[in-house]
Amino acid sequence: MIRVAGEAGLLVETGSLAVSHRLDAALRASRPAGVVEIVPGPETVLVVAPGADQGLLRARLDEVLGAVLESGPESGAPPGAEPEAVVIPVVYDGEDLDSVAELAGIPVDEVIARHTGRELVVGWLGFAPGFAYLTGLDPVLHLPRLATPRTSVPAGSVAIAGPYSAIYPTASPGGWRLLGRTSTRIWDVDADPPSLLRPGTRVRFEPA
Repeated sequence: MIRVAGEAGLLVETGSLAVSHRLDAALRASRPAGVVEIVPGPETVLVVAPGADQGLLRARLDEVLGAVLESGPESGAPPGAEPEAVVIPVVYDGEDLDSVAELAGIPVDEVIARHTGRELVVGWLGFAPGFAYLTGLDPVLHLPRLATPRTSVPAGSVAIAGPYSAIYPTASPGGWRLLGRTSTRIWDVDADPPSLLRPGTRVRFEPA
């Protein structure tokens, strides 16, 4: 289903993150006329096209979505995704590392091993520019956010909350549990694109 979203947007309901990734990749590979922004989400893709004919755009989105759904089984990574995972070195000295270990009922070394032991996938970007929600976190590390968020979290902080991990792209308030820090710059306004991580990108953490 495609819904109107404000004066210039159409929201495509995809039903799954995998389809969102595939539709996002397909639209970026052949961007419809007038589209200035494409924002994938867990079960939607927002397409913003100021001044475009919404009837024609809706027809085009229907066509592309149909092709995506008919192209085969869902895949966690969209066509054109990086062949290699982005490796993020992490110094595991976060303020919440000990409490995460205690809440998870495992030693600190095992927290680190579980955080580095599998590839994660960028589900979508949100909260702040370049803030990527990384899916696929080990279920043992699925812990709630802090009851009281911090007023400032340093850029480069590597954290977990619920079923997700993330890297804070810039200093900001935040309630995620801090495991460590990385010197890798994931948001650079002078880069093209400015975000190192895009939906569908595979990410692997490793101890620095």
